[in-house]
Amino acid sequence: MKNLTKIIIPFFGIIIMALANPLRSQQIIKGTITNLKTKQPLQNVSVTLKNSTGKTIKSTISGLNGNYEFISIEPTTYSIYCSLSGYKAALKKEVVLKKNETKEVNIALIEIIEALPEVVKMEEEKITEEIIQTVSHSKTTNESTKNRISKKDYYAPNACGAAVPAQRMYDGDNEYYGYHNTESYSPLSENDFKNARLNPLSTFSIDVDAASYSNIRRFINSGQQPPIAAVRIEEMINYFDYDYPQPVGEHPFSINTEISSTPWNNKTKLIHIGLQGKEIELENLPASNLVFLIDVSGSMDTENRLPLLKKSFQLLVDNLREKDRIAIVVYAGAAGLVLPSTQGSEKEKIKEAISRLSAGGSTAGGAGIKLAYKIAIENFIKNGNNRVILATDGDFNVGVSSDGEMATLIEEKRKSGVYLTCLGYGMGNYKDSKLETLADKGNGNFAYIDNILEAKKVLVTEMGGTLFTIAKDVKLQLEFNPNKIESYKLIGYENRLLNSEDFNDDKKDAGELGSGHSVTALYEVVLKGEGSAPSVDPLRYQNLTELVPTSKQDNELLTVKFRYKKPNEDTSKLIVHHLEDKQLPIEKTSENFKFSAAVAEFGMLLTNSKHKANANHKQVIELAKSAKGIDKHGYRAEFIRLVEMSEMQASAFLKEE
Repeated sequence: MKNLTKIIIPFFGIIIMALANPLRSQQIIKGTITNLKTKQPLQNVSVTLKNSTGKTIKSTISGLNGNYEFISIEPTTYSIYCSLSGYKAALKKEVVLKKNETKEVNIALIEIIEALPEVVKMEEEKITEEIIQTVSHSKTTNESTKNRISKKDYYAPNACGAAVPAQRMYDGDNEYYGYHNTESYSPLSENDFKNARLNPLSTFSIDVDAASYSNIRRFINSGQQPPIAAVRIEEMINYFDYDYPQPVGEHPFSINTEISSTPWNNKTKLIHIGLQGKEIELENLPASNLVFLIDVSGSMDTENRLPLLKKSFQLLVDNLREKDRIAIVVYAGAAGLVLPSTQGSEKEKIKEAISRLSAGGSTAGGAGIKLAYKIAIENFIKNGNNRVILATDGDFNVGVSSDGEMATLIEEKRKSGVYLTCLGYGMGNYKDSKLETLADKGNGNFAYIDNILEAKKVLVTEMGGTLFTIAKDVKLQLEFNPNKIESYKLIGYENRLLNSEDFNDDKKDAGELGSGHSVTALYEVVLKGEGSAPSVDPLRYQNLTELVPTSKQDNELLTVKFRYKKPNEDTSKLIVHHLEDKQLPIEKTSENFKFSAAVAEFGMLLTNSKHKANANHKQVIELAKSAKGIDKHGYRAEFIRLVEMSEMQASAFLKEE
């Protein structure tokens, strides 16, 4: 009876409380964010709701139609702050919300391009507060103080004339706001046409990284053209999903080929090669042993770095399964374990550990990597997904820090069977070259997170492809038929090229492919009799002018050979595919062909390629629009908008010159 009383009394207590509290009032603020000039909706806008004291109540991101919404908020007076890279920030004050009211507040943003090269100003109240706090206790007068800025110059133009946010800097123990740009990229030498008779083999490692595209998007949204070294065309192409068929049979891949006219050059043909990895449902993927390796150094202390990083990892945590495990290692002046390996079902515990992170100090990246791998190895799951996820701006400056030293360290650690994913954040200090090197050497992948939607794409929508490897050391080798092809040029993949003999060498490291990932490569070719091939002087010791007699294989343009290893094996498997000379008019090619060609053409414009021929923005836009397809997540629509913005910016820069 006593136990029954314990149950009944709380039960009636709940009923009494429910009767005493009628249905709560429901207040909503919603609206649409648009471009002031074009009236077009803007997605990815950061929208913050603040109360009358300036305290942030809620934050959200505008959707594909520019819409945002705050629900279940108290009736009071609010202000709404909107910001989007490439646009002036907007503040809507005195938004009075009454009880049971739904208020629509539409806001229009002004593109920064209209103000270039003027300094872009930020919200006055916010900067006044920050500058007073930092300058009031900064007493040093050394050389570095010359770079200090006033509240009016919080956003300063960089060397390209584009607005870049000021960063928190340090004079010993003192801090201030200033600007410097130390972003670094590895220079690339564009591939040239090769004589198919003298160089019949083309060999390269696959690349499913997509960091270059989101980084390019960041530049264009900020009102500037990206540096040429930041443009890796293969990463632009492989940012997008393609409608390739799922594989059947023993191999976890399908190979798809097409040939048609080159949109930007009527004297050449374009060959499209698409690989599709088998898609495995999330619940069927092996258990994960993940170690978050998070940079909390002083350079991460800006809104688009550590705060965005924390939001990104919260999204990933929401998708963990009970059989998954997470540990968190951080590094600044030293490395430390914030959260020991924890079961995926303890989501609140993991999120709480992430939310407590704060930035400060120098960057001992090497020590952090060593500790993260140590934790991953200690909790290793046999036949599972063991991976370190490094999130940083890449600015290692304490201990092991050079690209060569870091690469050697990662090469040594990958022998443990632990893979590496690199996530890049921030601007002005972003080390693209270093992070790309680490991902390549660590049997992993690399993404650049410029906003929360990109975080969702990488860590939620494409979680299987990002975190679960189905094949490693994936290589392609094409043999071109010189009876049909005079010369060829691989578009992109400049830093993924391999020697011909590397293809059969199972000790040679190459790219990794994740669950559901696709890989696309394009070759521009000159057919026999339709142009001349690059030539060399006659050879003294061998004759390369004789062709194989015409045979039944003579209608083949090329042979695609594909090698891969299963994640836990060291011996590669081989797939062979032949492409026959079955050309289609470009309007009859697949959406895969047309859209990938549009992205490649845009990349050639951004790099001012010597092979761009008749490439132009309008043609890119028309081709992309014709291949937009279903576009479930809006990525292709966003690409079209980026090309349109880039065209306007290019025209503006030409006028200034």
